Amino acid sequence: MSVAEARRTDLSAFLRTRRERITPEMVDLAPGPRRRTPGLRREEVAQLAGVGVTWYTWLEQGRPINASSQVLDAIARTLRLDTAERHHLYRLAGQAEEPIPVDSGQVTPEMQEILDRLGDLPACVTNSRCDVLASNDSYAALFPELVAAPEGERNSLWQTCLNPSPVTVLLDRDQELARAVAVFRGAYTRHADDPCWQDFVRRLSSESAEFARLWARQDVAEPGPRVKGYKHRELGMLRFSTTSLMAVPELRLIVYSPMDDDTRSAMSRIREAAR
Repeated sequence: MSVAEARRTDLSAFLRTRRERITPEMVDLAPGPRRRTPGLRREEVAQLAGVGVTWYTWLEQGRPINASSQVLDAIARTLRLDTAERHHLYRLAGQAEEPIPVDSGQVTPEMQEILDRLGDLPACVTNSRCDVLASNDSYAALFPELVAAPEGERNSLWQTCLNPSPVTVLLDRDQELARAVAVFRGAYTRHADDPCWQDFVRRLSSESAEFARLWARQDVAEPGPRVKGYKHRELGMLRFSTTSLMAVPELRLIVYSPMDDDTRSAMSRIREAAR
């Protein structure tokens, strides 16, 4: 399957899942008798968006047709897409984006110095595929298996799906993993022609039925700040707010800020022990 065919297949699945979550009542349509389709019918989406039924059907079927920005905007409004989903729709429909710089995945010595100067604040530099490219001592002490993992598995998404008993256990794991997969889905559409990304999805889908199920949902989200709770094997409960900063295109600096005195004290102890 070519990259264009793969994008059209993803576009088909994405439009179908977004259509199925909108009920007739949400758009002031009568539910009608003998409705077997979850959510809206294709003809209802076409009517509400002001496009032809045949044209929308072909679009959802993944046929090679061109969609203007005005039509995509109308479909996005009808399906009540949020910002992340709207951007995802545009990428799947083949709308032009700025090229990704060739050297956008390089960690510079200056970035590493910033990480090291953060002290007791766990921090890492990650790419949009969730590979951890650099970290400081506090992060390594908090997530030792992730930092020590071999290349190809030094990835937060991979470790969350496949590490059954980590030193530091993520609380609310189901909710956080679902969001992480949605953020990854949003990034994937910018790299759908990259064999490394394709191979990563294939490998993780084959190793983790949980990831495969979440991937099939077609959810998409943008990265942003989070409040996360963890249970450390020795230190007990830890609470952080995470801040994600764009370092250069495709690289993010993620900083874990303790939310209480117990967590701050625990991070000081674990960092000294790691030294």
